[in-house]
Amino acid sequence: MNGTAVYEPPAVPTSWRVALPHTTAAVPVARALVRTALAEREHSADCDTAELLTAELVANAVEHTSGATPIELVLRLLPAGFQVEVHDEDPEPPSDLTRPNLDLPDPWQEHGRGLLLIRMLSSSCGHRPTESGKAVWFRLPGQRRPV
Repeated sequence: MNGTAVYEPPAVPTSWRVALPHTTAAVPVARALVRTALAEREHSADCDTAELLTAELVANAVEHTSGATPIELVLRLLPAGFQVEVHDEDPEPPSDLTRPNLDLPDPWQEHGRGLLLIRMLSSSCGHRPTESGKAVWFRLPGQRRPV
C-alpha cells in the first residue's frame, strides 16, 4: 500500500426501522415514510400500492393488538423489490393472510378487505414470530433506478 487514502462515500441505507405510536396517527406517518424511502432512493416499486398496503398493515396492528408499546415499521430496499414489515407485540398470526379465503368480504361491512388487498397486490406476503410478538410483511417488485 502506498499510503494514499481512497475516498469512499458513506453507504446509502437500504433499510429503516421506525417506532410508531400505537394509535391511528401512525397510519399517515407510515405512508409518508414509505413514500419518502422510495422517492429518495429512486426505487421503481409502485409507491401508491406500497403506501396502501403499508397503511393496511399498520391499521391492522393498531386495531387488532392491544398495547401501550409502539409498533415498529421496517422498510427494506431489496435487490429485486421493496419489503415492508410491521412488528407488534401480539404473537397471534393474522388470519387469512397466507392461506386463500374463498369467501369474499361482505360488501356492506367496513372491515375485512385489508388482508385480501395485501394478498392480491403484493408479490408475496407473510408473518413470522419475533422475540416480542410477530412481524407481518409484504413485498413488491422493483429495483433502484439507474442514476
